[in-house]
Amino acid sequence: QVQFVESGGGLVQPGGSLRLSCAVSGFPFNTYSMSWYRQRPGPGTERELVATITSTGGMTTYVDSVKGRFTISRDNAKNTMYLQMNSLKPEDTAMYYCNADPVTKLRMSHRFGSWGQGTQVTVSS
Repeated sequence: QVQFVESGGGLVQPGGSLRLSCAVSGFPFNTYSMSWYRQRPGPGTERELVATITSTGGMTTYVDSVKGRFTISRDNAKNTMYLQMNSLKPEDTAMYYCNADPVTKLRMSHRFGSWGQGTQVTVSS
């Protein structure tokens, strides 16, 4: 079945950097656009889209709050996606998840309806 395994999170000071990884299995990774999402702490918070990359890696998009600081990439030979996060801010503190892009996820909910365990990113001095 489809599996997402996120890693690379941790505690970092403001201005610091982290590189997240997402190892996937159970589907043809190189045929799907993929995304990173995050869910900030606190009751009632929703998972938000952070960045998306097309199947070949030729196009990327970002939420405005991370543009210029985060870089999404992928290695289709390794079935792995990455998120390089630089100039981290306290408001980046969240649990980070990977999954298919939102349109694909909605259209193919039978395949992409579940989530991995996520990786916690905490930005604090």
